[in-house]
Amino acid sequence: MSTLVLVHGFWHGSWCWSEVVPHLAAAGRPSVAVDMAGHGLHARRPQWFTGQPYNREAVGTEVSPLADVSLDAATELLTSQIKRIGGGEPVTVVAHSAAGPVLTRTAQETPGLVAHAVYLTAYMPASGVSAAAYTRLPEAADDRVAPLLQGDPARTGALRLDLATDDAAYRRRLYEAFYGDVDPVLADAATGLLTPDGPIGIMLGTTTLTRDGWGSVRRTYITCTRDMAVRPSLQARFIAEADAAFPDNPISVVALDASHSPFLSMPGELADVIIPLG
Repeated sequence: MSTLVLVHGFWHGSWCWSEVVPHLAAAGRPSVAVDMAGHGLHARRPQWFTGQPYNREAVGTEVSPLADVSLDAATELLTSQIKRIGGGEPVTVVAHSAAGPVLTRTAQETPGLVAHAVYLTAYMPASGVSAAAYTRLPEAADDRVAPLLQGDPARTGALRLDLATDDAAYRRRLYEAFYGDVDPVLADAATGLLTPDGPIGIMLGTTTLTRDGWGSVRRTYITCTRDMAVRPSLQARFIAEADAAFPDNPISVVALDASHSPFLSMPGELADVIIPLG
C-alpha cells in the first residue's frame, strides 16, 4: 500500500484531516496531510480580516494577497510535497473539493508519482475546462457557497468568505454550506480555523488531459450525497465526463451519505473507504 497524501479544499488546511488520520494509523496506513498553496501555513490574510474596526466595504474590494497564486503554483507545491513524502515512489492522493484541479494537473504532469487519484466530492474538470466554469452550470445552480462569496473575484483575485462578520444569519448559512451534518460545536471550531480567501487562479486554470497522463492513473471518486457545496448532480457530471473521455480506465465510485465535510462528520467511515485504496 502506498502512502496517503491528504489535501484539503478551499479555506481549510491540513488540520481538517486530524480526525481521519488516527483511523488510518490504527489500520497501519501511513498518511500525511499537507497544506495547499494559499492555505494553512501558506495562507496570507487580507488586512480587513484582522484590522480594527471592521471595514465592511474593504471585504468586497481589497485585493487578496493570494491573487497571484495560480493552478501552476499550487501544482508545483503539491508535486514537491508528493516527492518529499514518497521519496520518489508513487503515493495515493486524496483531494477534497477545490483541491481536485490541483490533483488532476499533478497526475497529468507526473503520472508516475500518483498511484491512485482519489477525489472526495471534488472538482474534477474535463480536459481544457476550468473548475470555475462548472460553477456556472445548472448542476451547480443551488449550491450554498456562491451566495456567501464577497466582492468580485476578478477584482479581488479570490473567492472570499466574510469570516470576520458577526452576522448570525451569514454564519448559519456558512455552517449549512460546509458542515450540515457536523456537530455544531465541532463545526464552530472548524469555522474558526478557516482562512477567508481561496485563490481564484486555482479555479481558473485548465489542464489538457491525455491518455498516458491523467487518463492512465487509477482514479476513485467519493461522492457525498448531502453535499450543499459541490452538489451531487455536479459530482455525477464530473464522473460521467471522465468516463466518456477515458472509457478504458473508468472511475471507481464510492458513496457516502454525508455533507461536504465527511472528514469531520464521519471520519471513521471515510477512513474505511480510503484505507483499501492503494
